[in-house]
Amino acid sequence: MKLSERKKKILQYVVDDYISTAQPVSSKSITEKYMQDVSSATVRNELSSLEELGFLTQLHTSSGRVPSIEAYKLYVSELMDKSKLTIKEVGFIKEAFKNSADNLETVVQNAVKVISDLTDYTSVAYTAHNEKEKILKIDIFRYKANQALLLIVTENSLIRDKFIEVPASMTDAQLSDASAMISRLFVGKELGEIIKLTDFITEEFAGYREIFNGVMTAIEEYIVKDRADVLLEGQDKILNHPEYTDAEKVKNFLSVVTSKDRLTDLLVNDNDNIEINIKIGGSDNSDMPSDCSLVTATYSASGVKIGTYGVIGPLRMDYQKVVSVLEGVGKIMEDMLKNK
Repeated sequence: MKLSERKKKILQYVVDDYISTAQPVSSKSITEKYMQDVSSATVRNELSSLEELGFLTQLHTSSGRVPSIEAYKLYVSELMDKSKLTIKEVGFIKEAFKNSADNLETVVQNAVKVISDLTDYTSVAYTAHNEKEKILKIDIFRYKANQALLLIVTENSLIRDKFIEVPASMTDAQLSDASAMISRLFVGKELGEIIKLTDFITEEFAGYREIFNGVMTAIEEYIVKDRADVLLEGQDKILNHPEYTDAEKVKNFLSVVTSKDRLTDLLVNDNDNIEINIKIGGSDNSDMPSDCSLVTATYSASGVKIGTYGVIGPLRMDYQKVVSVLEGVGKIMEDMLKNK
């Protein structure tokens, strides 16, 4: 059933008011705050109709209404007003990124912190690994007799703390030669391009097969979804919201945010063209608790998607605020990375 404009407006008021107060919304409060020219009886009838349609629920017969998951979905898709960041908030974001433009890892860490600070929710980020990334630098350093430290620097990231096996009989000079050969063949090439050249390159490395295999494994692991690259900030902020005085709800929330596998599954988006994506409740995704929502945005530099960042919180999330913060952070961050 298509909702009338009045029903939509009343539903918007209910959601806005419930987000703001965390209290069930009555017909009286709507007429007093928003619709003084409409009788309370008329609003009450519209609320009853919206409840029958599944957009509102009533906790007790004498109480006001609260939005259902369907109401939140309609709210974010059609009813929600756009809001803008204040000059102070924009300044806060720019200050947070001011000294981090040369280090992508620091940029992402600052992004999740500033998002959590501005929204008062738990923020998350997932850094994507792209086959189009080019290798800028690659070195191999002796660590133990049979082990070496592999350092690979790409356009977007530093692959650090990767140890590879080397023959114990290999001298430092031979290891240096192998490192120089790998550097000559790999620097300037895209990661995906290197993987496709495996058979050809293997012939070049006949004498250093073990080292070559270690390097290729590190690159393949980097390209494949690396679940360790999930950042989280403000996990305890969920306790600032009245819904989470319930211990069971806190337990459900923590079961998601403490699992990088579950977070990654929620953050990875099948459609790279979606700039803002809102998942409400668990109806669309079994990994999402039914009393939570996730709002995410993709970020990129020079047209290449780098990753996803967002906010996870209660159904009664301030979606206007969250979307404006994500868009503001994304715009400032992308501009900064382009000018890096």
